[in-house]
Order: sequence, then structure tokens, then C-alpha cells
Amino acid sequence: MASMEIDFDNLESREIDLATSATHPETARLLSELDRKKLARKIALPTNDGEVRARLREIGEPITLFAVFANLESFTNLGTQIGDTRAISALRFSPDSSMLLTGSWTGQAKLWSVPQCKEIRVLKGHKERIGGVAWHPQATLTQTASSVNFATSGADNDIKLWDLENDSSLRTLSGHEGRVCRINFHPSGRYLGSASYDGTWRLWDVEQGQELLLQEGHSKEVYAIAFQQDGALVASGGLDAIARVWDLRSGRTALVLSGHSRDILSIDFSPNGYQVATGSNDDTIRIWDLRMHQAIATIPAHKSAVSDLKFFQAPPKANAYPDCELPRAFAPLPIFAGEEEQSADVTGDKAAPSNAGTGTSNGSNGTMEKPDFPLSGSFLVSSGFDGYVKVWSADDWQLVRTLSNDKSGKVMSVDVSSDARFIASAQYDRNFRLFSHPDTDLS
Repeated sequence: MASMEIDFDNLESREIDLATSATHPETARLLSELDRKKLARKIALPTNDGEVRARLREIGEPITLFAVFANLESFTNLGTQIGDTRAISALRFSPDSSMLLTGSWTGQAKLWSVPQCKEIRVLKGHKERIGGVAWHPQATLTQTASSVNFATSGADNDIKLWDLENDSSLRTLSGHEGRVCRINFHPSGRYLGSASYDGTWRLWDVEQGQELLLQEGHSKEVYAIAFQQDGALVASGGLDAIARVWDLRSGRTALVLSGHSRDILSIDFSPNGYQVATGSNDDTIRIWDLRMHQAIATIPAHKSAVSDLKFFQAPPKANAYPDCELPRAFAPLPIFAGEEEQSADVTGDKAAPSNAGTGTSNGSNGTMEKPDFPLSGSFLVSSGFDGYVKVWSADDWQLVRTLSNDKSGKVMSVDVSSDARFIASAQYDRNFRLFSHPDTDLS
């Protein structure tokens, strides 16, 4: 058979009977070449950044970050502040990122300005150590200063509700029969969830000051609690090494997350709503997929207990424009002098998706190569009793950066500001630390 020449530039507009003009393998080759040419024409892009973005929007493709690390400077410790006379057990940024709320083993809560780290107010209400602090979702935004703006929980079995105008609490929520650990506001702001050493977690009506739900299910103390962003689900973590996901509409357990070998000390929902991260005293973080009803990744996160963790999202601008500066919290974070940056060997369940981290590698040593900037813009930050704060990619669960705490001992809590410009860590040594970009204005 004589060879057949095809003009690919005009192929799309020509009518060719491929079945009669070529053998079956030749037909497959031609069809494959045609598909590739169509795809090439579709994704062909100019080199001008503005035209690139316009073309990507036109064809509905995601606008990703190009060489984003090239112009970044190192993330740095802006300052270390003595927070109290005993360990700082919990801290959280206000929704507008202008203040930091800390709680300590003295039973005192304090408000600090950000980024100056200047003390604004000392709040004395608990008789025992504080176990958790939480901001109302609309505090410092639309919530009036005289309304409930934040809450604290303590080993005196009580929860205190506070405004921004007075040094005394607005209301005390009593009912727990053991120390109250972590607390969290429901996304609506009307309800508050609390985890306690009495083996229960409870849901409170903030406006009425009444207990709405008392939930049992853990065989030991309940330490951590978190709400899904739409408020339909709540997750609890206990010292029985079990996490439970509850349906707030029915008050029943929707899912039991079993896999950790020791206490669960921290828990949080991913912004996508179907993944949950748990941090444990077994030194690992587990990522659970609620759709698959199983863990999809186990991260050997710290050399000691994982005390706290939180998902956070890059601001939309960082994902939308390839020439923008990276949000402060994503700049390269320094490793402590003399410490080698660890490459996390993430393991996944047998049914884990390929992007969940399977412990495979392009290298020969069995460890993952350092990942590129996550395409989703989602991250997970964790703190450990090993003295480190770590930032993880929420795309492949690989270590992005490690923050040094100067070997100051246990990190009790960690948080990220809503604008992603700051990371704060609470220390066992009575201090808290604020990390950000070195050119941050401290005035």
C-alpha cells in the first residue's frame, strides 16, 4: 500500500474515511495524533503574563502559580513575648487578625495587639488553668464590642463568655463535671462546643447561656472539638485514641475514626468539608476522608505529641495571579541552625487516592521529593511537644516548611491569622511567638 500523507493543519476541516483509507493501527495512530493536535491548539498560550491569565480564564483552566518561590524571602520570628508566669496553653487570632487571645495555666486570658505583641487587657475569671480559647466568628467584624466576642474554658469545669469592653466575663456556662479542654464556636456564632475530661462534649446556646446537647460516646476523656464549615457536622477527639464525627441534626455519631495508638489532642475540618485532620500523642497526624470512611494519609509529623493543628487557605489573590507575592504564611520558613530539613514519609491506606501521599518517590531513598507550591492553596499547620511548628501541603500532605522555636520546649498551641500573614505559637516556657515576613510593619 502506498504511504499516505496527511496535512494536519487542514485535517479538522476535511472529511476522511479513515476506516477505508488505512489499516486499523494506522487509524488509531491518526486519531491519536488528531486528539493531540486539538489539545495543543486548545492549550497553546502566549508568553505575556496578562495574556496567559486571560487565555486561561477563557478556556476555563485554573490559574496556577509560576516560579512563585523565586522572589520570596525567609519567614522569620518577629518577636517572642512573655505571656504569663506559667505555660501558655492556648491561643487564637481574632477574625480580623488585629488581636491575639492567649490563655495560660494561671487561669488568666490576655488580649495582645498584632503585630506589636503589646498587652491590651488581662482577663481574670478562671480559678484553674485555661484549656481552650475561641473567638466568635464575627468578633471584631460585625459583632458589637459589648456582645459575646470570645470564650475561654478551664480546669475549674467552667466556660466563660467575654466581650471586648470589660475585664469581667459576661456569662459562665456550667455543667461539665471535669476540666474543660478545647472549645470552638459553631460557624453561625450562636452555639459553642466544648470537650471535657468528664467524657462528654456539649453544645451550648451562647445567647441563652443554656446547654443544648450532652453527647457521650468516648470511653475516656474528650480533649478536642471542631465544626465543619457549614455547621452540619462536629468532630470530637478523645484520650481513647478515637475521633468521632457527629451529625448535629440527629445528635448521633455519623462516623468513628479509629487508627491512632494514643490520645487525640487536636482535630480540625478541611475547608473542603470532607476531610478531617487529627493530631495525636502517638506523634502522627492522620488525614481522614469522610466520603471514603477511612484514613487516606498518616504523617509522621513530630518527634513528640502533636498538640494542635489547623487548616488554612491562601487568600484568593495568591491563587489567581501568577505574578503576585505569596501570602506571608507561605514564605520559606527557616530551619533551626544545625537541624536538617526532614522529608516526611507519608503513608496512605490501601484505597488511598494517588494524591493522598503513598510514600513513593522519584528518588531511590524512599522519601518524597520536596513538593511544589500546592495547587489548591490549602495548608495544614501543626505544633508539637518537640518544639517545632510545621506547615504541610494539603494536596499531598508533604512537609512544606519547619518553623524553629529555638529549642524552647513544648509548643502547646498554634494558629494562623485569617489573612494568612501571621503564625503564632504558644509555649510551655511561658512565651508566645509571632512569625511573619521580615518586612512586616511593626508600627
